Amino acid sequence: MRTIELAPGEKLKPAMLTREGVLPADITRAAQQIIDTVRAEGDEALRRYSREFDGVELTSFRLPQEQIDAALEGLDPTFTAALEKAAAQIRDFHEREVEQSWFTTRADGTMLGVKVTPVAAAGIYVPGGRAQYPSTVLMNAIPAKVAGVERVIMVTPPQRDAAPGTCPISPYTLAAAKVGGVDEIYTIGGAQAVAALAYGTESIPRVEKITGPGNAYVAAAKRLVSGDVGIDMVAGPSEVCVLADATAKPVVVAADLMAQAEHDPLAACYLVTCDADFAREVLAAIERLLDASPRADITRTSLDEQGIVVVAPDIATAVAAVNTIAPEHLELHCADALGLLGSIRNAGAIFVGAWSSEPLGDYVAGPNHTLPTGGTAAFSNPLSVDDFVKRSSVICYTPEGLLADAPATQRLAHAEGLWAHALSAGLRRRVLERGEASVEAAALGPEDLTAIAWPDDTEACISGGAKRDI
Repeated sequence: MRTIELAPGEKLKPAMLTREGVLPADITRAAQQIIDTVRAEGDEALRRYSREFDGVELTSFRLPQEQIDAALEGLDPTFTAALEKAAAQIRDFHEREVEQSWFTTRADGTMLGVKVTPVAAAGIYVPGGRAQYPSTVLMNAIPAKVAGVERVIMVTPPQRDAAPGTCPISPYTLAAAKVGGVDEIYTIGGAQAVAALAYGTESIPRVEKITGPGNAYVAAAKRLVSGDVGIDMVAGPSEVCVLADATAKPVVVAADLMAQAEHDPLAACYLVTCDADFAREVLAAIERLLDASPRADITRTSLDEQGIVVVAPDIATAVAAVNTIAPEHLELHCADALGLLGSIRNAGAIFVGAWSSEPLGDYVAGPNHTLPTGGTAAFSNPLSVDDFVKRSSVICYTPEGLLADAPATQRLAHAEGLWAHALSAGLRRRVLERGEASVEAAALGPEDLTAIAWPDDTEACISGGAKRDI
């Protein structure tokens, strides 16, 4: 791991982190070509890409419902129990996020509020091929279902080594889909799956929101379709930052750094401390643990190429460094971990205290493990129920409310040069003040219309109605 020692008064700068925040142009171009082809050719393009990228010949993409229904049969009971425990705790956490529609009424009877509506269909992307990620299924499907989404559609690449006639999806992933409430499963992956969800094909329905992690092609495709469909985020490699003082155990911190490093050679691990001797002890512990790791090659590559140790002169500088890193996962291994919580501004998930192992958050704690990466925690949020709902402002004026607010509306419209805006409010005022006949189009000439759009008494009306609370 590369070490950065900050002098007194020196701050960690983003440029010191050497992050790669942009998807390579060649991957973006390839993803765009795949998207364009799927939009033009539909299922035929999906079949061709399945042969080319996954090495499988598919006649049907949708997994039969009977295979989903039988997902829990024959599984190790300990796995099923762990899966159901995780699902229950994830569901309980997200149920606390549910926002209700709300309305308020002003003294003049005008009603204002927000109507909360779930999206009709959400697509969740689950990596597959040679891997299995049941936790990803739960973390994406459960908040969607808690939000009230009617159709949760899962796409995942088929297992390459699946025997003909058998289920092409990992039994663990399939079980998670059953427990998480997934409604439909399609065995398609990559940028082509994102395109199918975004625009629809003959077999795969279009959705309103796409969530879930994937490789660089999936991330590029999500970015490209964003705007035509909602997405959660464009996630990069996994990250962890450990803020530790001398009370922390070096071997535990070493294990926590390795828990992220073993994900991917591109995973980023940061250790921030005020104690250079402690940092050296952590690095020595990593070397010992690597000897026992079955994923030593991946872990070492990640730590050597992406790992950074920041040695700060004091705790305030250390906390400032953490906020500059804005990590996906932050662990506080400090004597006063809870006391530091208020100083943390940027982090996707914060694990407070020595007992709060980050892998607990990956699987069973309850908060979502789909988190902003690459420093985007400075302005982004974890996946939540909010990602699967829309908010519509509701505005319902009474005649009294119209008379109170129309003059200010007309004055602001006049300042912006939007004559019809002012007229829209002014005509309603005219009806209330003089009756329906006063706005007959045949009787209104240009001067009349201008007078309605910008009447002489506007200033007095604004003054008379400005001081009122919603």
